Amino acid sequence: MAEAFKHLISPAVVATIGAHLQRVWPLVDRTGFEARALHGLDALELKARVMQVARALVATLPADVDRAAGILEATLGPAGGGDDLSQLRCSDAGLAGWPVWPLTEAIALLAAAHHPERGLRALHAMTQRLTAEFAIRPFIVRHPAVSLAALTRWVADPSAHVRRLVTEGSRPRLPWGLRLQALVEDPSPTLPLPRAPQDDPSPYVRRSVANHLNDIAKDHPALIAQWLADHLPGAPAERRALLRHASRSLVKAGDAPVLAAWGLGAIYRGEVALALSPTTLAVGDTLALQVDLRSTGRQPQRLAIDYAVHHVKAGGHTTPKAEPRVGRPSRACQWRNPSRAADPAPPALPP
Repeated sequence: MAEAFKHLISPAVVATIGAHLQRVWPLVDRTGFEARALHGLDALELKARVMQVARALVATLPADVDRAAGILEATLGPAGGGDDLSQLRCSDAGLAGWPVWPLTEAIALLAAAHHPERGLRALHAMTQRLTAEFAIRPFIVRHPAVSLAALTRWVADPSAHVRRLVTEGSRPRLPWGLRLQALVEDPSPTLPLPRAPQDDPSPYVRRSVANHLNDIAKDHPALIAQWLADHLPGAPAERRALLRHASRSLVKAGDAPVLAAWGLGAIYRGEVALALSPTTLAVGDTLALQVDLRSTGRQPQRLAIDYAVHHVKAGGHTTPKAEPRVGRPSRACQWRNPSRAADPAPPALPP
C-alpha cells in the first residue's frame, strides 16, 4: 500500500531541516524548532503539516527578515537542472525537494507583508529546488506591481523552474493555491506574461502557460478566443499543442469563437448514428460506443467529436461531463460519402 501523501513532510524531514539550519546557523534553537514543528504533526494532512513547519521556522529564525531569508537560502542544496525536480533529494550540501516547501511558506509569512523584494529574491532561489508557486501568491495579492515586475523579468531567466513560476504562480485559479480573485475578475495585468513562454523551449514551461490560459478561459472565454486569433495562425507545432490544451475547456463547451479559431464549428452536413453495447451495465463493465457519421456534403468537413457522460449524483439528478474526443479523422474514423466513389479524408484536427 502506498504511503500517505502527508508523509512527504515527516519527523525525519523536520529533523533534516533542523540539521541544515544548525549547519548554517550554529546558534539556532534546533530543539525548540523541532518541538514546534512536530507538535501534533501526525494528525495533520500535508498542507497543514507544511504550514506548521513554516510557522515553526518563523518562530525560530531572527526577526530581521533579510537575515532570516539569508539563513533559509543558505540551507539550500544545488539548484535542479533540466525540467524535472522530482528526483532532487536532500544531501550534505543542503535541502532540495519536498523539504523546501515549508521554507517557501516561511518566506511568505516573513516577507509578503512588508518586504516583497527580499521575499521574491528568496523564492527565486527556492523554486529551483521545489516550486514556489503557492508561496508567491500572497506577494501577488499584497504587492501586485512589485510582483508583476519581478515575474516580467523572470520570463527570460536561465532556469526553466523560474520561468515556469512566472505563469504557474500567477494562475488565477491554481489548485491548492490561494485564489487570485482580482485576476479572476480581470486577468489583463498578467496577460503579457504568457506571450514569450508559449514558445519556451521547455515543455514543462509550456504546459504551465497552457494551464494559465485555461484558467482564464473559465471566466473570460472571449480573451482566449482573441488569443487564439492572434497566436494560432502560422504557429509551430509546439505552440499549436499548447493552445489546444489551453482552449480544451472551451472546445468541449462548444464555444463558437474558439471553434472558429480552430477552423471548426460549421454546421455538420450529414447523418449520425450512435450505438451503445450493452445498454445496461454493472460496476466494472465496459461500454462500447460506435458512432457512424455519413457526410452528405460535397466538401471535406472538419469536425470535433466529443461525447458526454451523464453522471448520476447523490440526489438522483444527472450532470453531463464531456469526455475526450471520440476520434480523429487521421486515426480512427472511416469517411464515406454516398455521392462519391472515393472521398478523401478531411484535414486532421489540430494536433
